[in-house]
Amino acid sequence: MALPPKFSGQLLATAANTSTQHTIEIYLDYVCPFSAKIFKTIYTGVAPIIAKHYSSNPGVRVIFRQQIQPWHPSSTLTHEAGVAVLRTAPQAFWAFSAKLFDAQKEYFDVNVVNESRNDTYKRLAKLAGTVDGIDEKTIYDLLVVSDKPGEGGSLNIGNKVTDDLKFQVKANRVTGVHVTPTVVFNGVEERSIGSSWTVEQWEEWLKKNIN
Repeated sequence: MALPPKFSGQLLATAANTSTQHTIEIYLDYVCPFSAKIFKTIYTGVAPIIAKHYSSNPGVRVIFRQQIQPWHPSSTLTHEAGVAVLRTAPQAFWAFSAKLFDAQKEYFDVNVVNESRNDTYKRLAKLAGTVDGIDEKTIYDLLVVSDKPGEGGSLNIGNKVTDDLKFQVKANRVTGVHVTPTVVFNGVEERSIGSSWTVEQWEEWLKKNIN
């Protein structure tokens, strides 16, 4: 699936980005422990391999697809924060995602149930602000929801990233992805890849499939 320019930050920054024939898409949820596991492996271990060995044809690019899991209400809020970062500091999206996955337990059900939505946004914005290139206030301004009716008395007013989030949800529904993490290789789900894969397993898979 194509990557809209407004979401360009979801593309992992490696030398392979300029000349690629293959695409790996990873569908991840910020409050999914298994998503955190596979993200860390890819971000810290697999990305350097791709940059070193797959920087020319046949190359490979990796795209982070944000997959909301609605049975965890905070999933939506965390992904809204991700969208806000894409909007304002796309180059920092992966670094922010690494921070958020490291802190994901702070946004599990038990740790958000007694705070307001805007208070959760405040914590997410503060976390984002610890990443170089991201401004905490700018992120919060995009996330905060007013308690005043909108135009025409509307009460479902959302926030400033609602439309971008809707687009991502619609795009993901087209692929039929349900569970996280899900890996899609060149448009087809790659079911052999799991969250417990080691860097060595990823390296072997890349050798067999990127040619």
